[in-house]
Amino acid sequence: MRGWLYLLAALVLGLAPATRADELRPGYLELTEQPGDQWQMAWKVPVTSLPAGDPPTPQIPENCSIAGAPDIAVVQTAILGSARLSCTAGIGGKRLGMPGLLGQADMLVRIQPLEGEAQALRLTGREPMAEIATAASRTQVLKTYFILGVEHILAGWDHLLFVIALVLLIGEWRRVVLAATAFTLAHSITLAAAALGFVGVPQRPVEALIALSIVFLAVEIIKYDPARPSLTARYPWVVAFLFGLLHGFGFAGALSAIGLPQGDIVAALLAFNIGVEAGQLLVVAAMMALLVLVARMAASALRPSIRAISYGIGIIGAYWLLDRTVFGAMA
Repeated sequence: MRGWLYLLAALVLGLAPATRADELRPGYLELTEQPGDQWQMAWKVPVTSLPAGDPPTPQIPENCSIAGAPDIAVVQTAILGSARLSCTAGIGGKRLGMPGLLGQADMLVRIQPLEGEAQALRLTGREPMAEIATAASRTQVLKTYFILGVEHILAGWDHLLFVIALVLLIGEWRRVVLAATAFTLAHSITLAAAALGFVGVPQRPVEALIALSIVFLAVEIIKYDPARPSLTARYPWVVAFLFGLLHGFGFAGALSAIGLPQGDIVAALLAFNIGVEAGQLLVVAAMMALLVLVARMAASALRPSIRAISYGIGIIGAYWLLDRTVFGAMA
């Protein structure tokens, strides 16, 4: 049992260089209405490698046509495009999409008419087409941003590893719930403050400090002594709250890259935050269940296994810290 968990830690460590800490970078497709049945379309498609042929273009509503040639460029790991559309009538009830979305790829679609509220839709590899509503729906906005929130905590490895490390450090249901609640409260405060424009913090130092928070927790786990617990082990909710304030700015950075619908900023922000919490609770529950399982099957291997996994988490955090400071400055 111990050997398998050491192998798991090594596997996680081996994936670190290839894993971006924050994977919530969906593509986007924006349609902005102009006078005279004209629409300005802009899109971005993240790619892992340059396309062999012509980059794909969005599939536009059937009553629209592209005026002139679209402007398409390949920049680093994304395809950027823009075009002007001429439509014979309104686009409500019509379908649009992005062909070629694969696997877990997704795109956020924002439609801004001259009059009325903006719409938010989501395209995925499974459902690359979506129907434009005749009128914006708040339910649609809530659903879209809730899913984005869940995806962010599950695919954003820096936040995910912090939550996992927090569970490994505490290891007891009630104290884990208390610390998770403190973390939630803290990052909700800074996420809302930053997303609503009350405060602004540069993302590079925030991301570096988030990586440092992971290293800090990993060190606390490794040096833990039940006979002489550190302040962090005795009061983990305090550490969770303080670092939660920092992680909230990280969430806000990802959310600003996605954008918020101007007519439903508060609703979208609330849905995104609830989605983050739902994903976080899934992670906490899964980790606690795993610890209980290991404790029952091989109690003597529990502590060494936690230490081994913590070494992996700490080294990944250190790699990200260097990547966001030393290597980032050299790039």
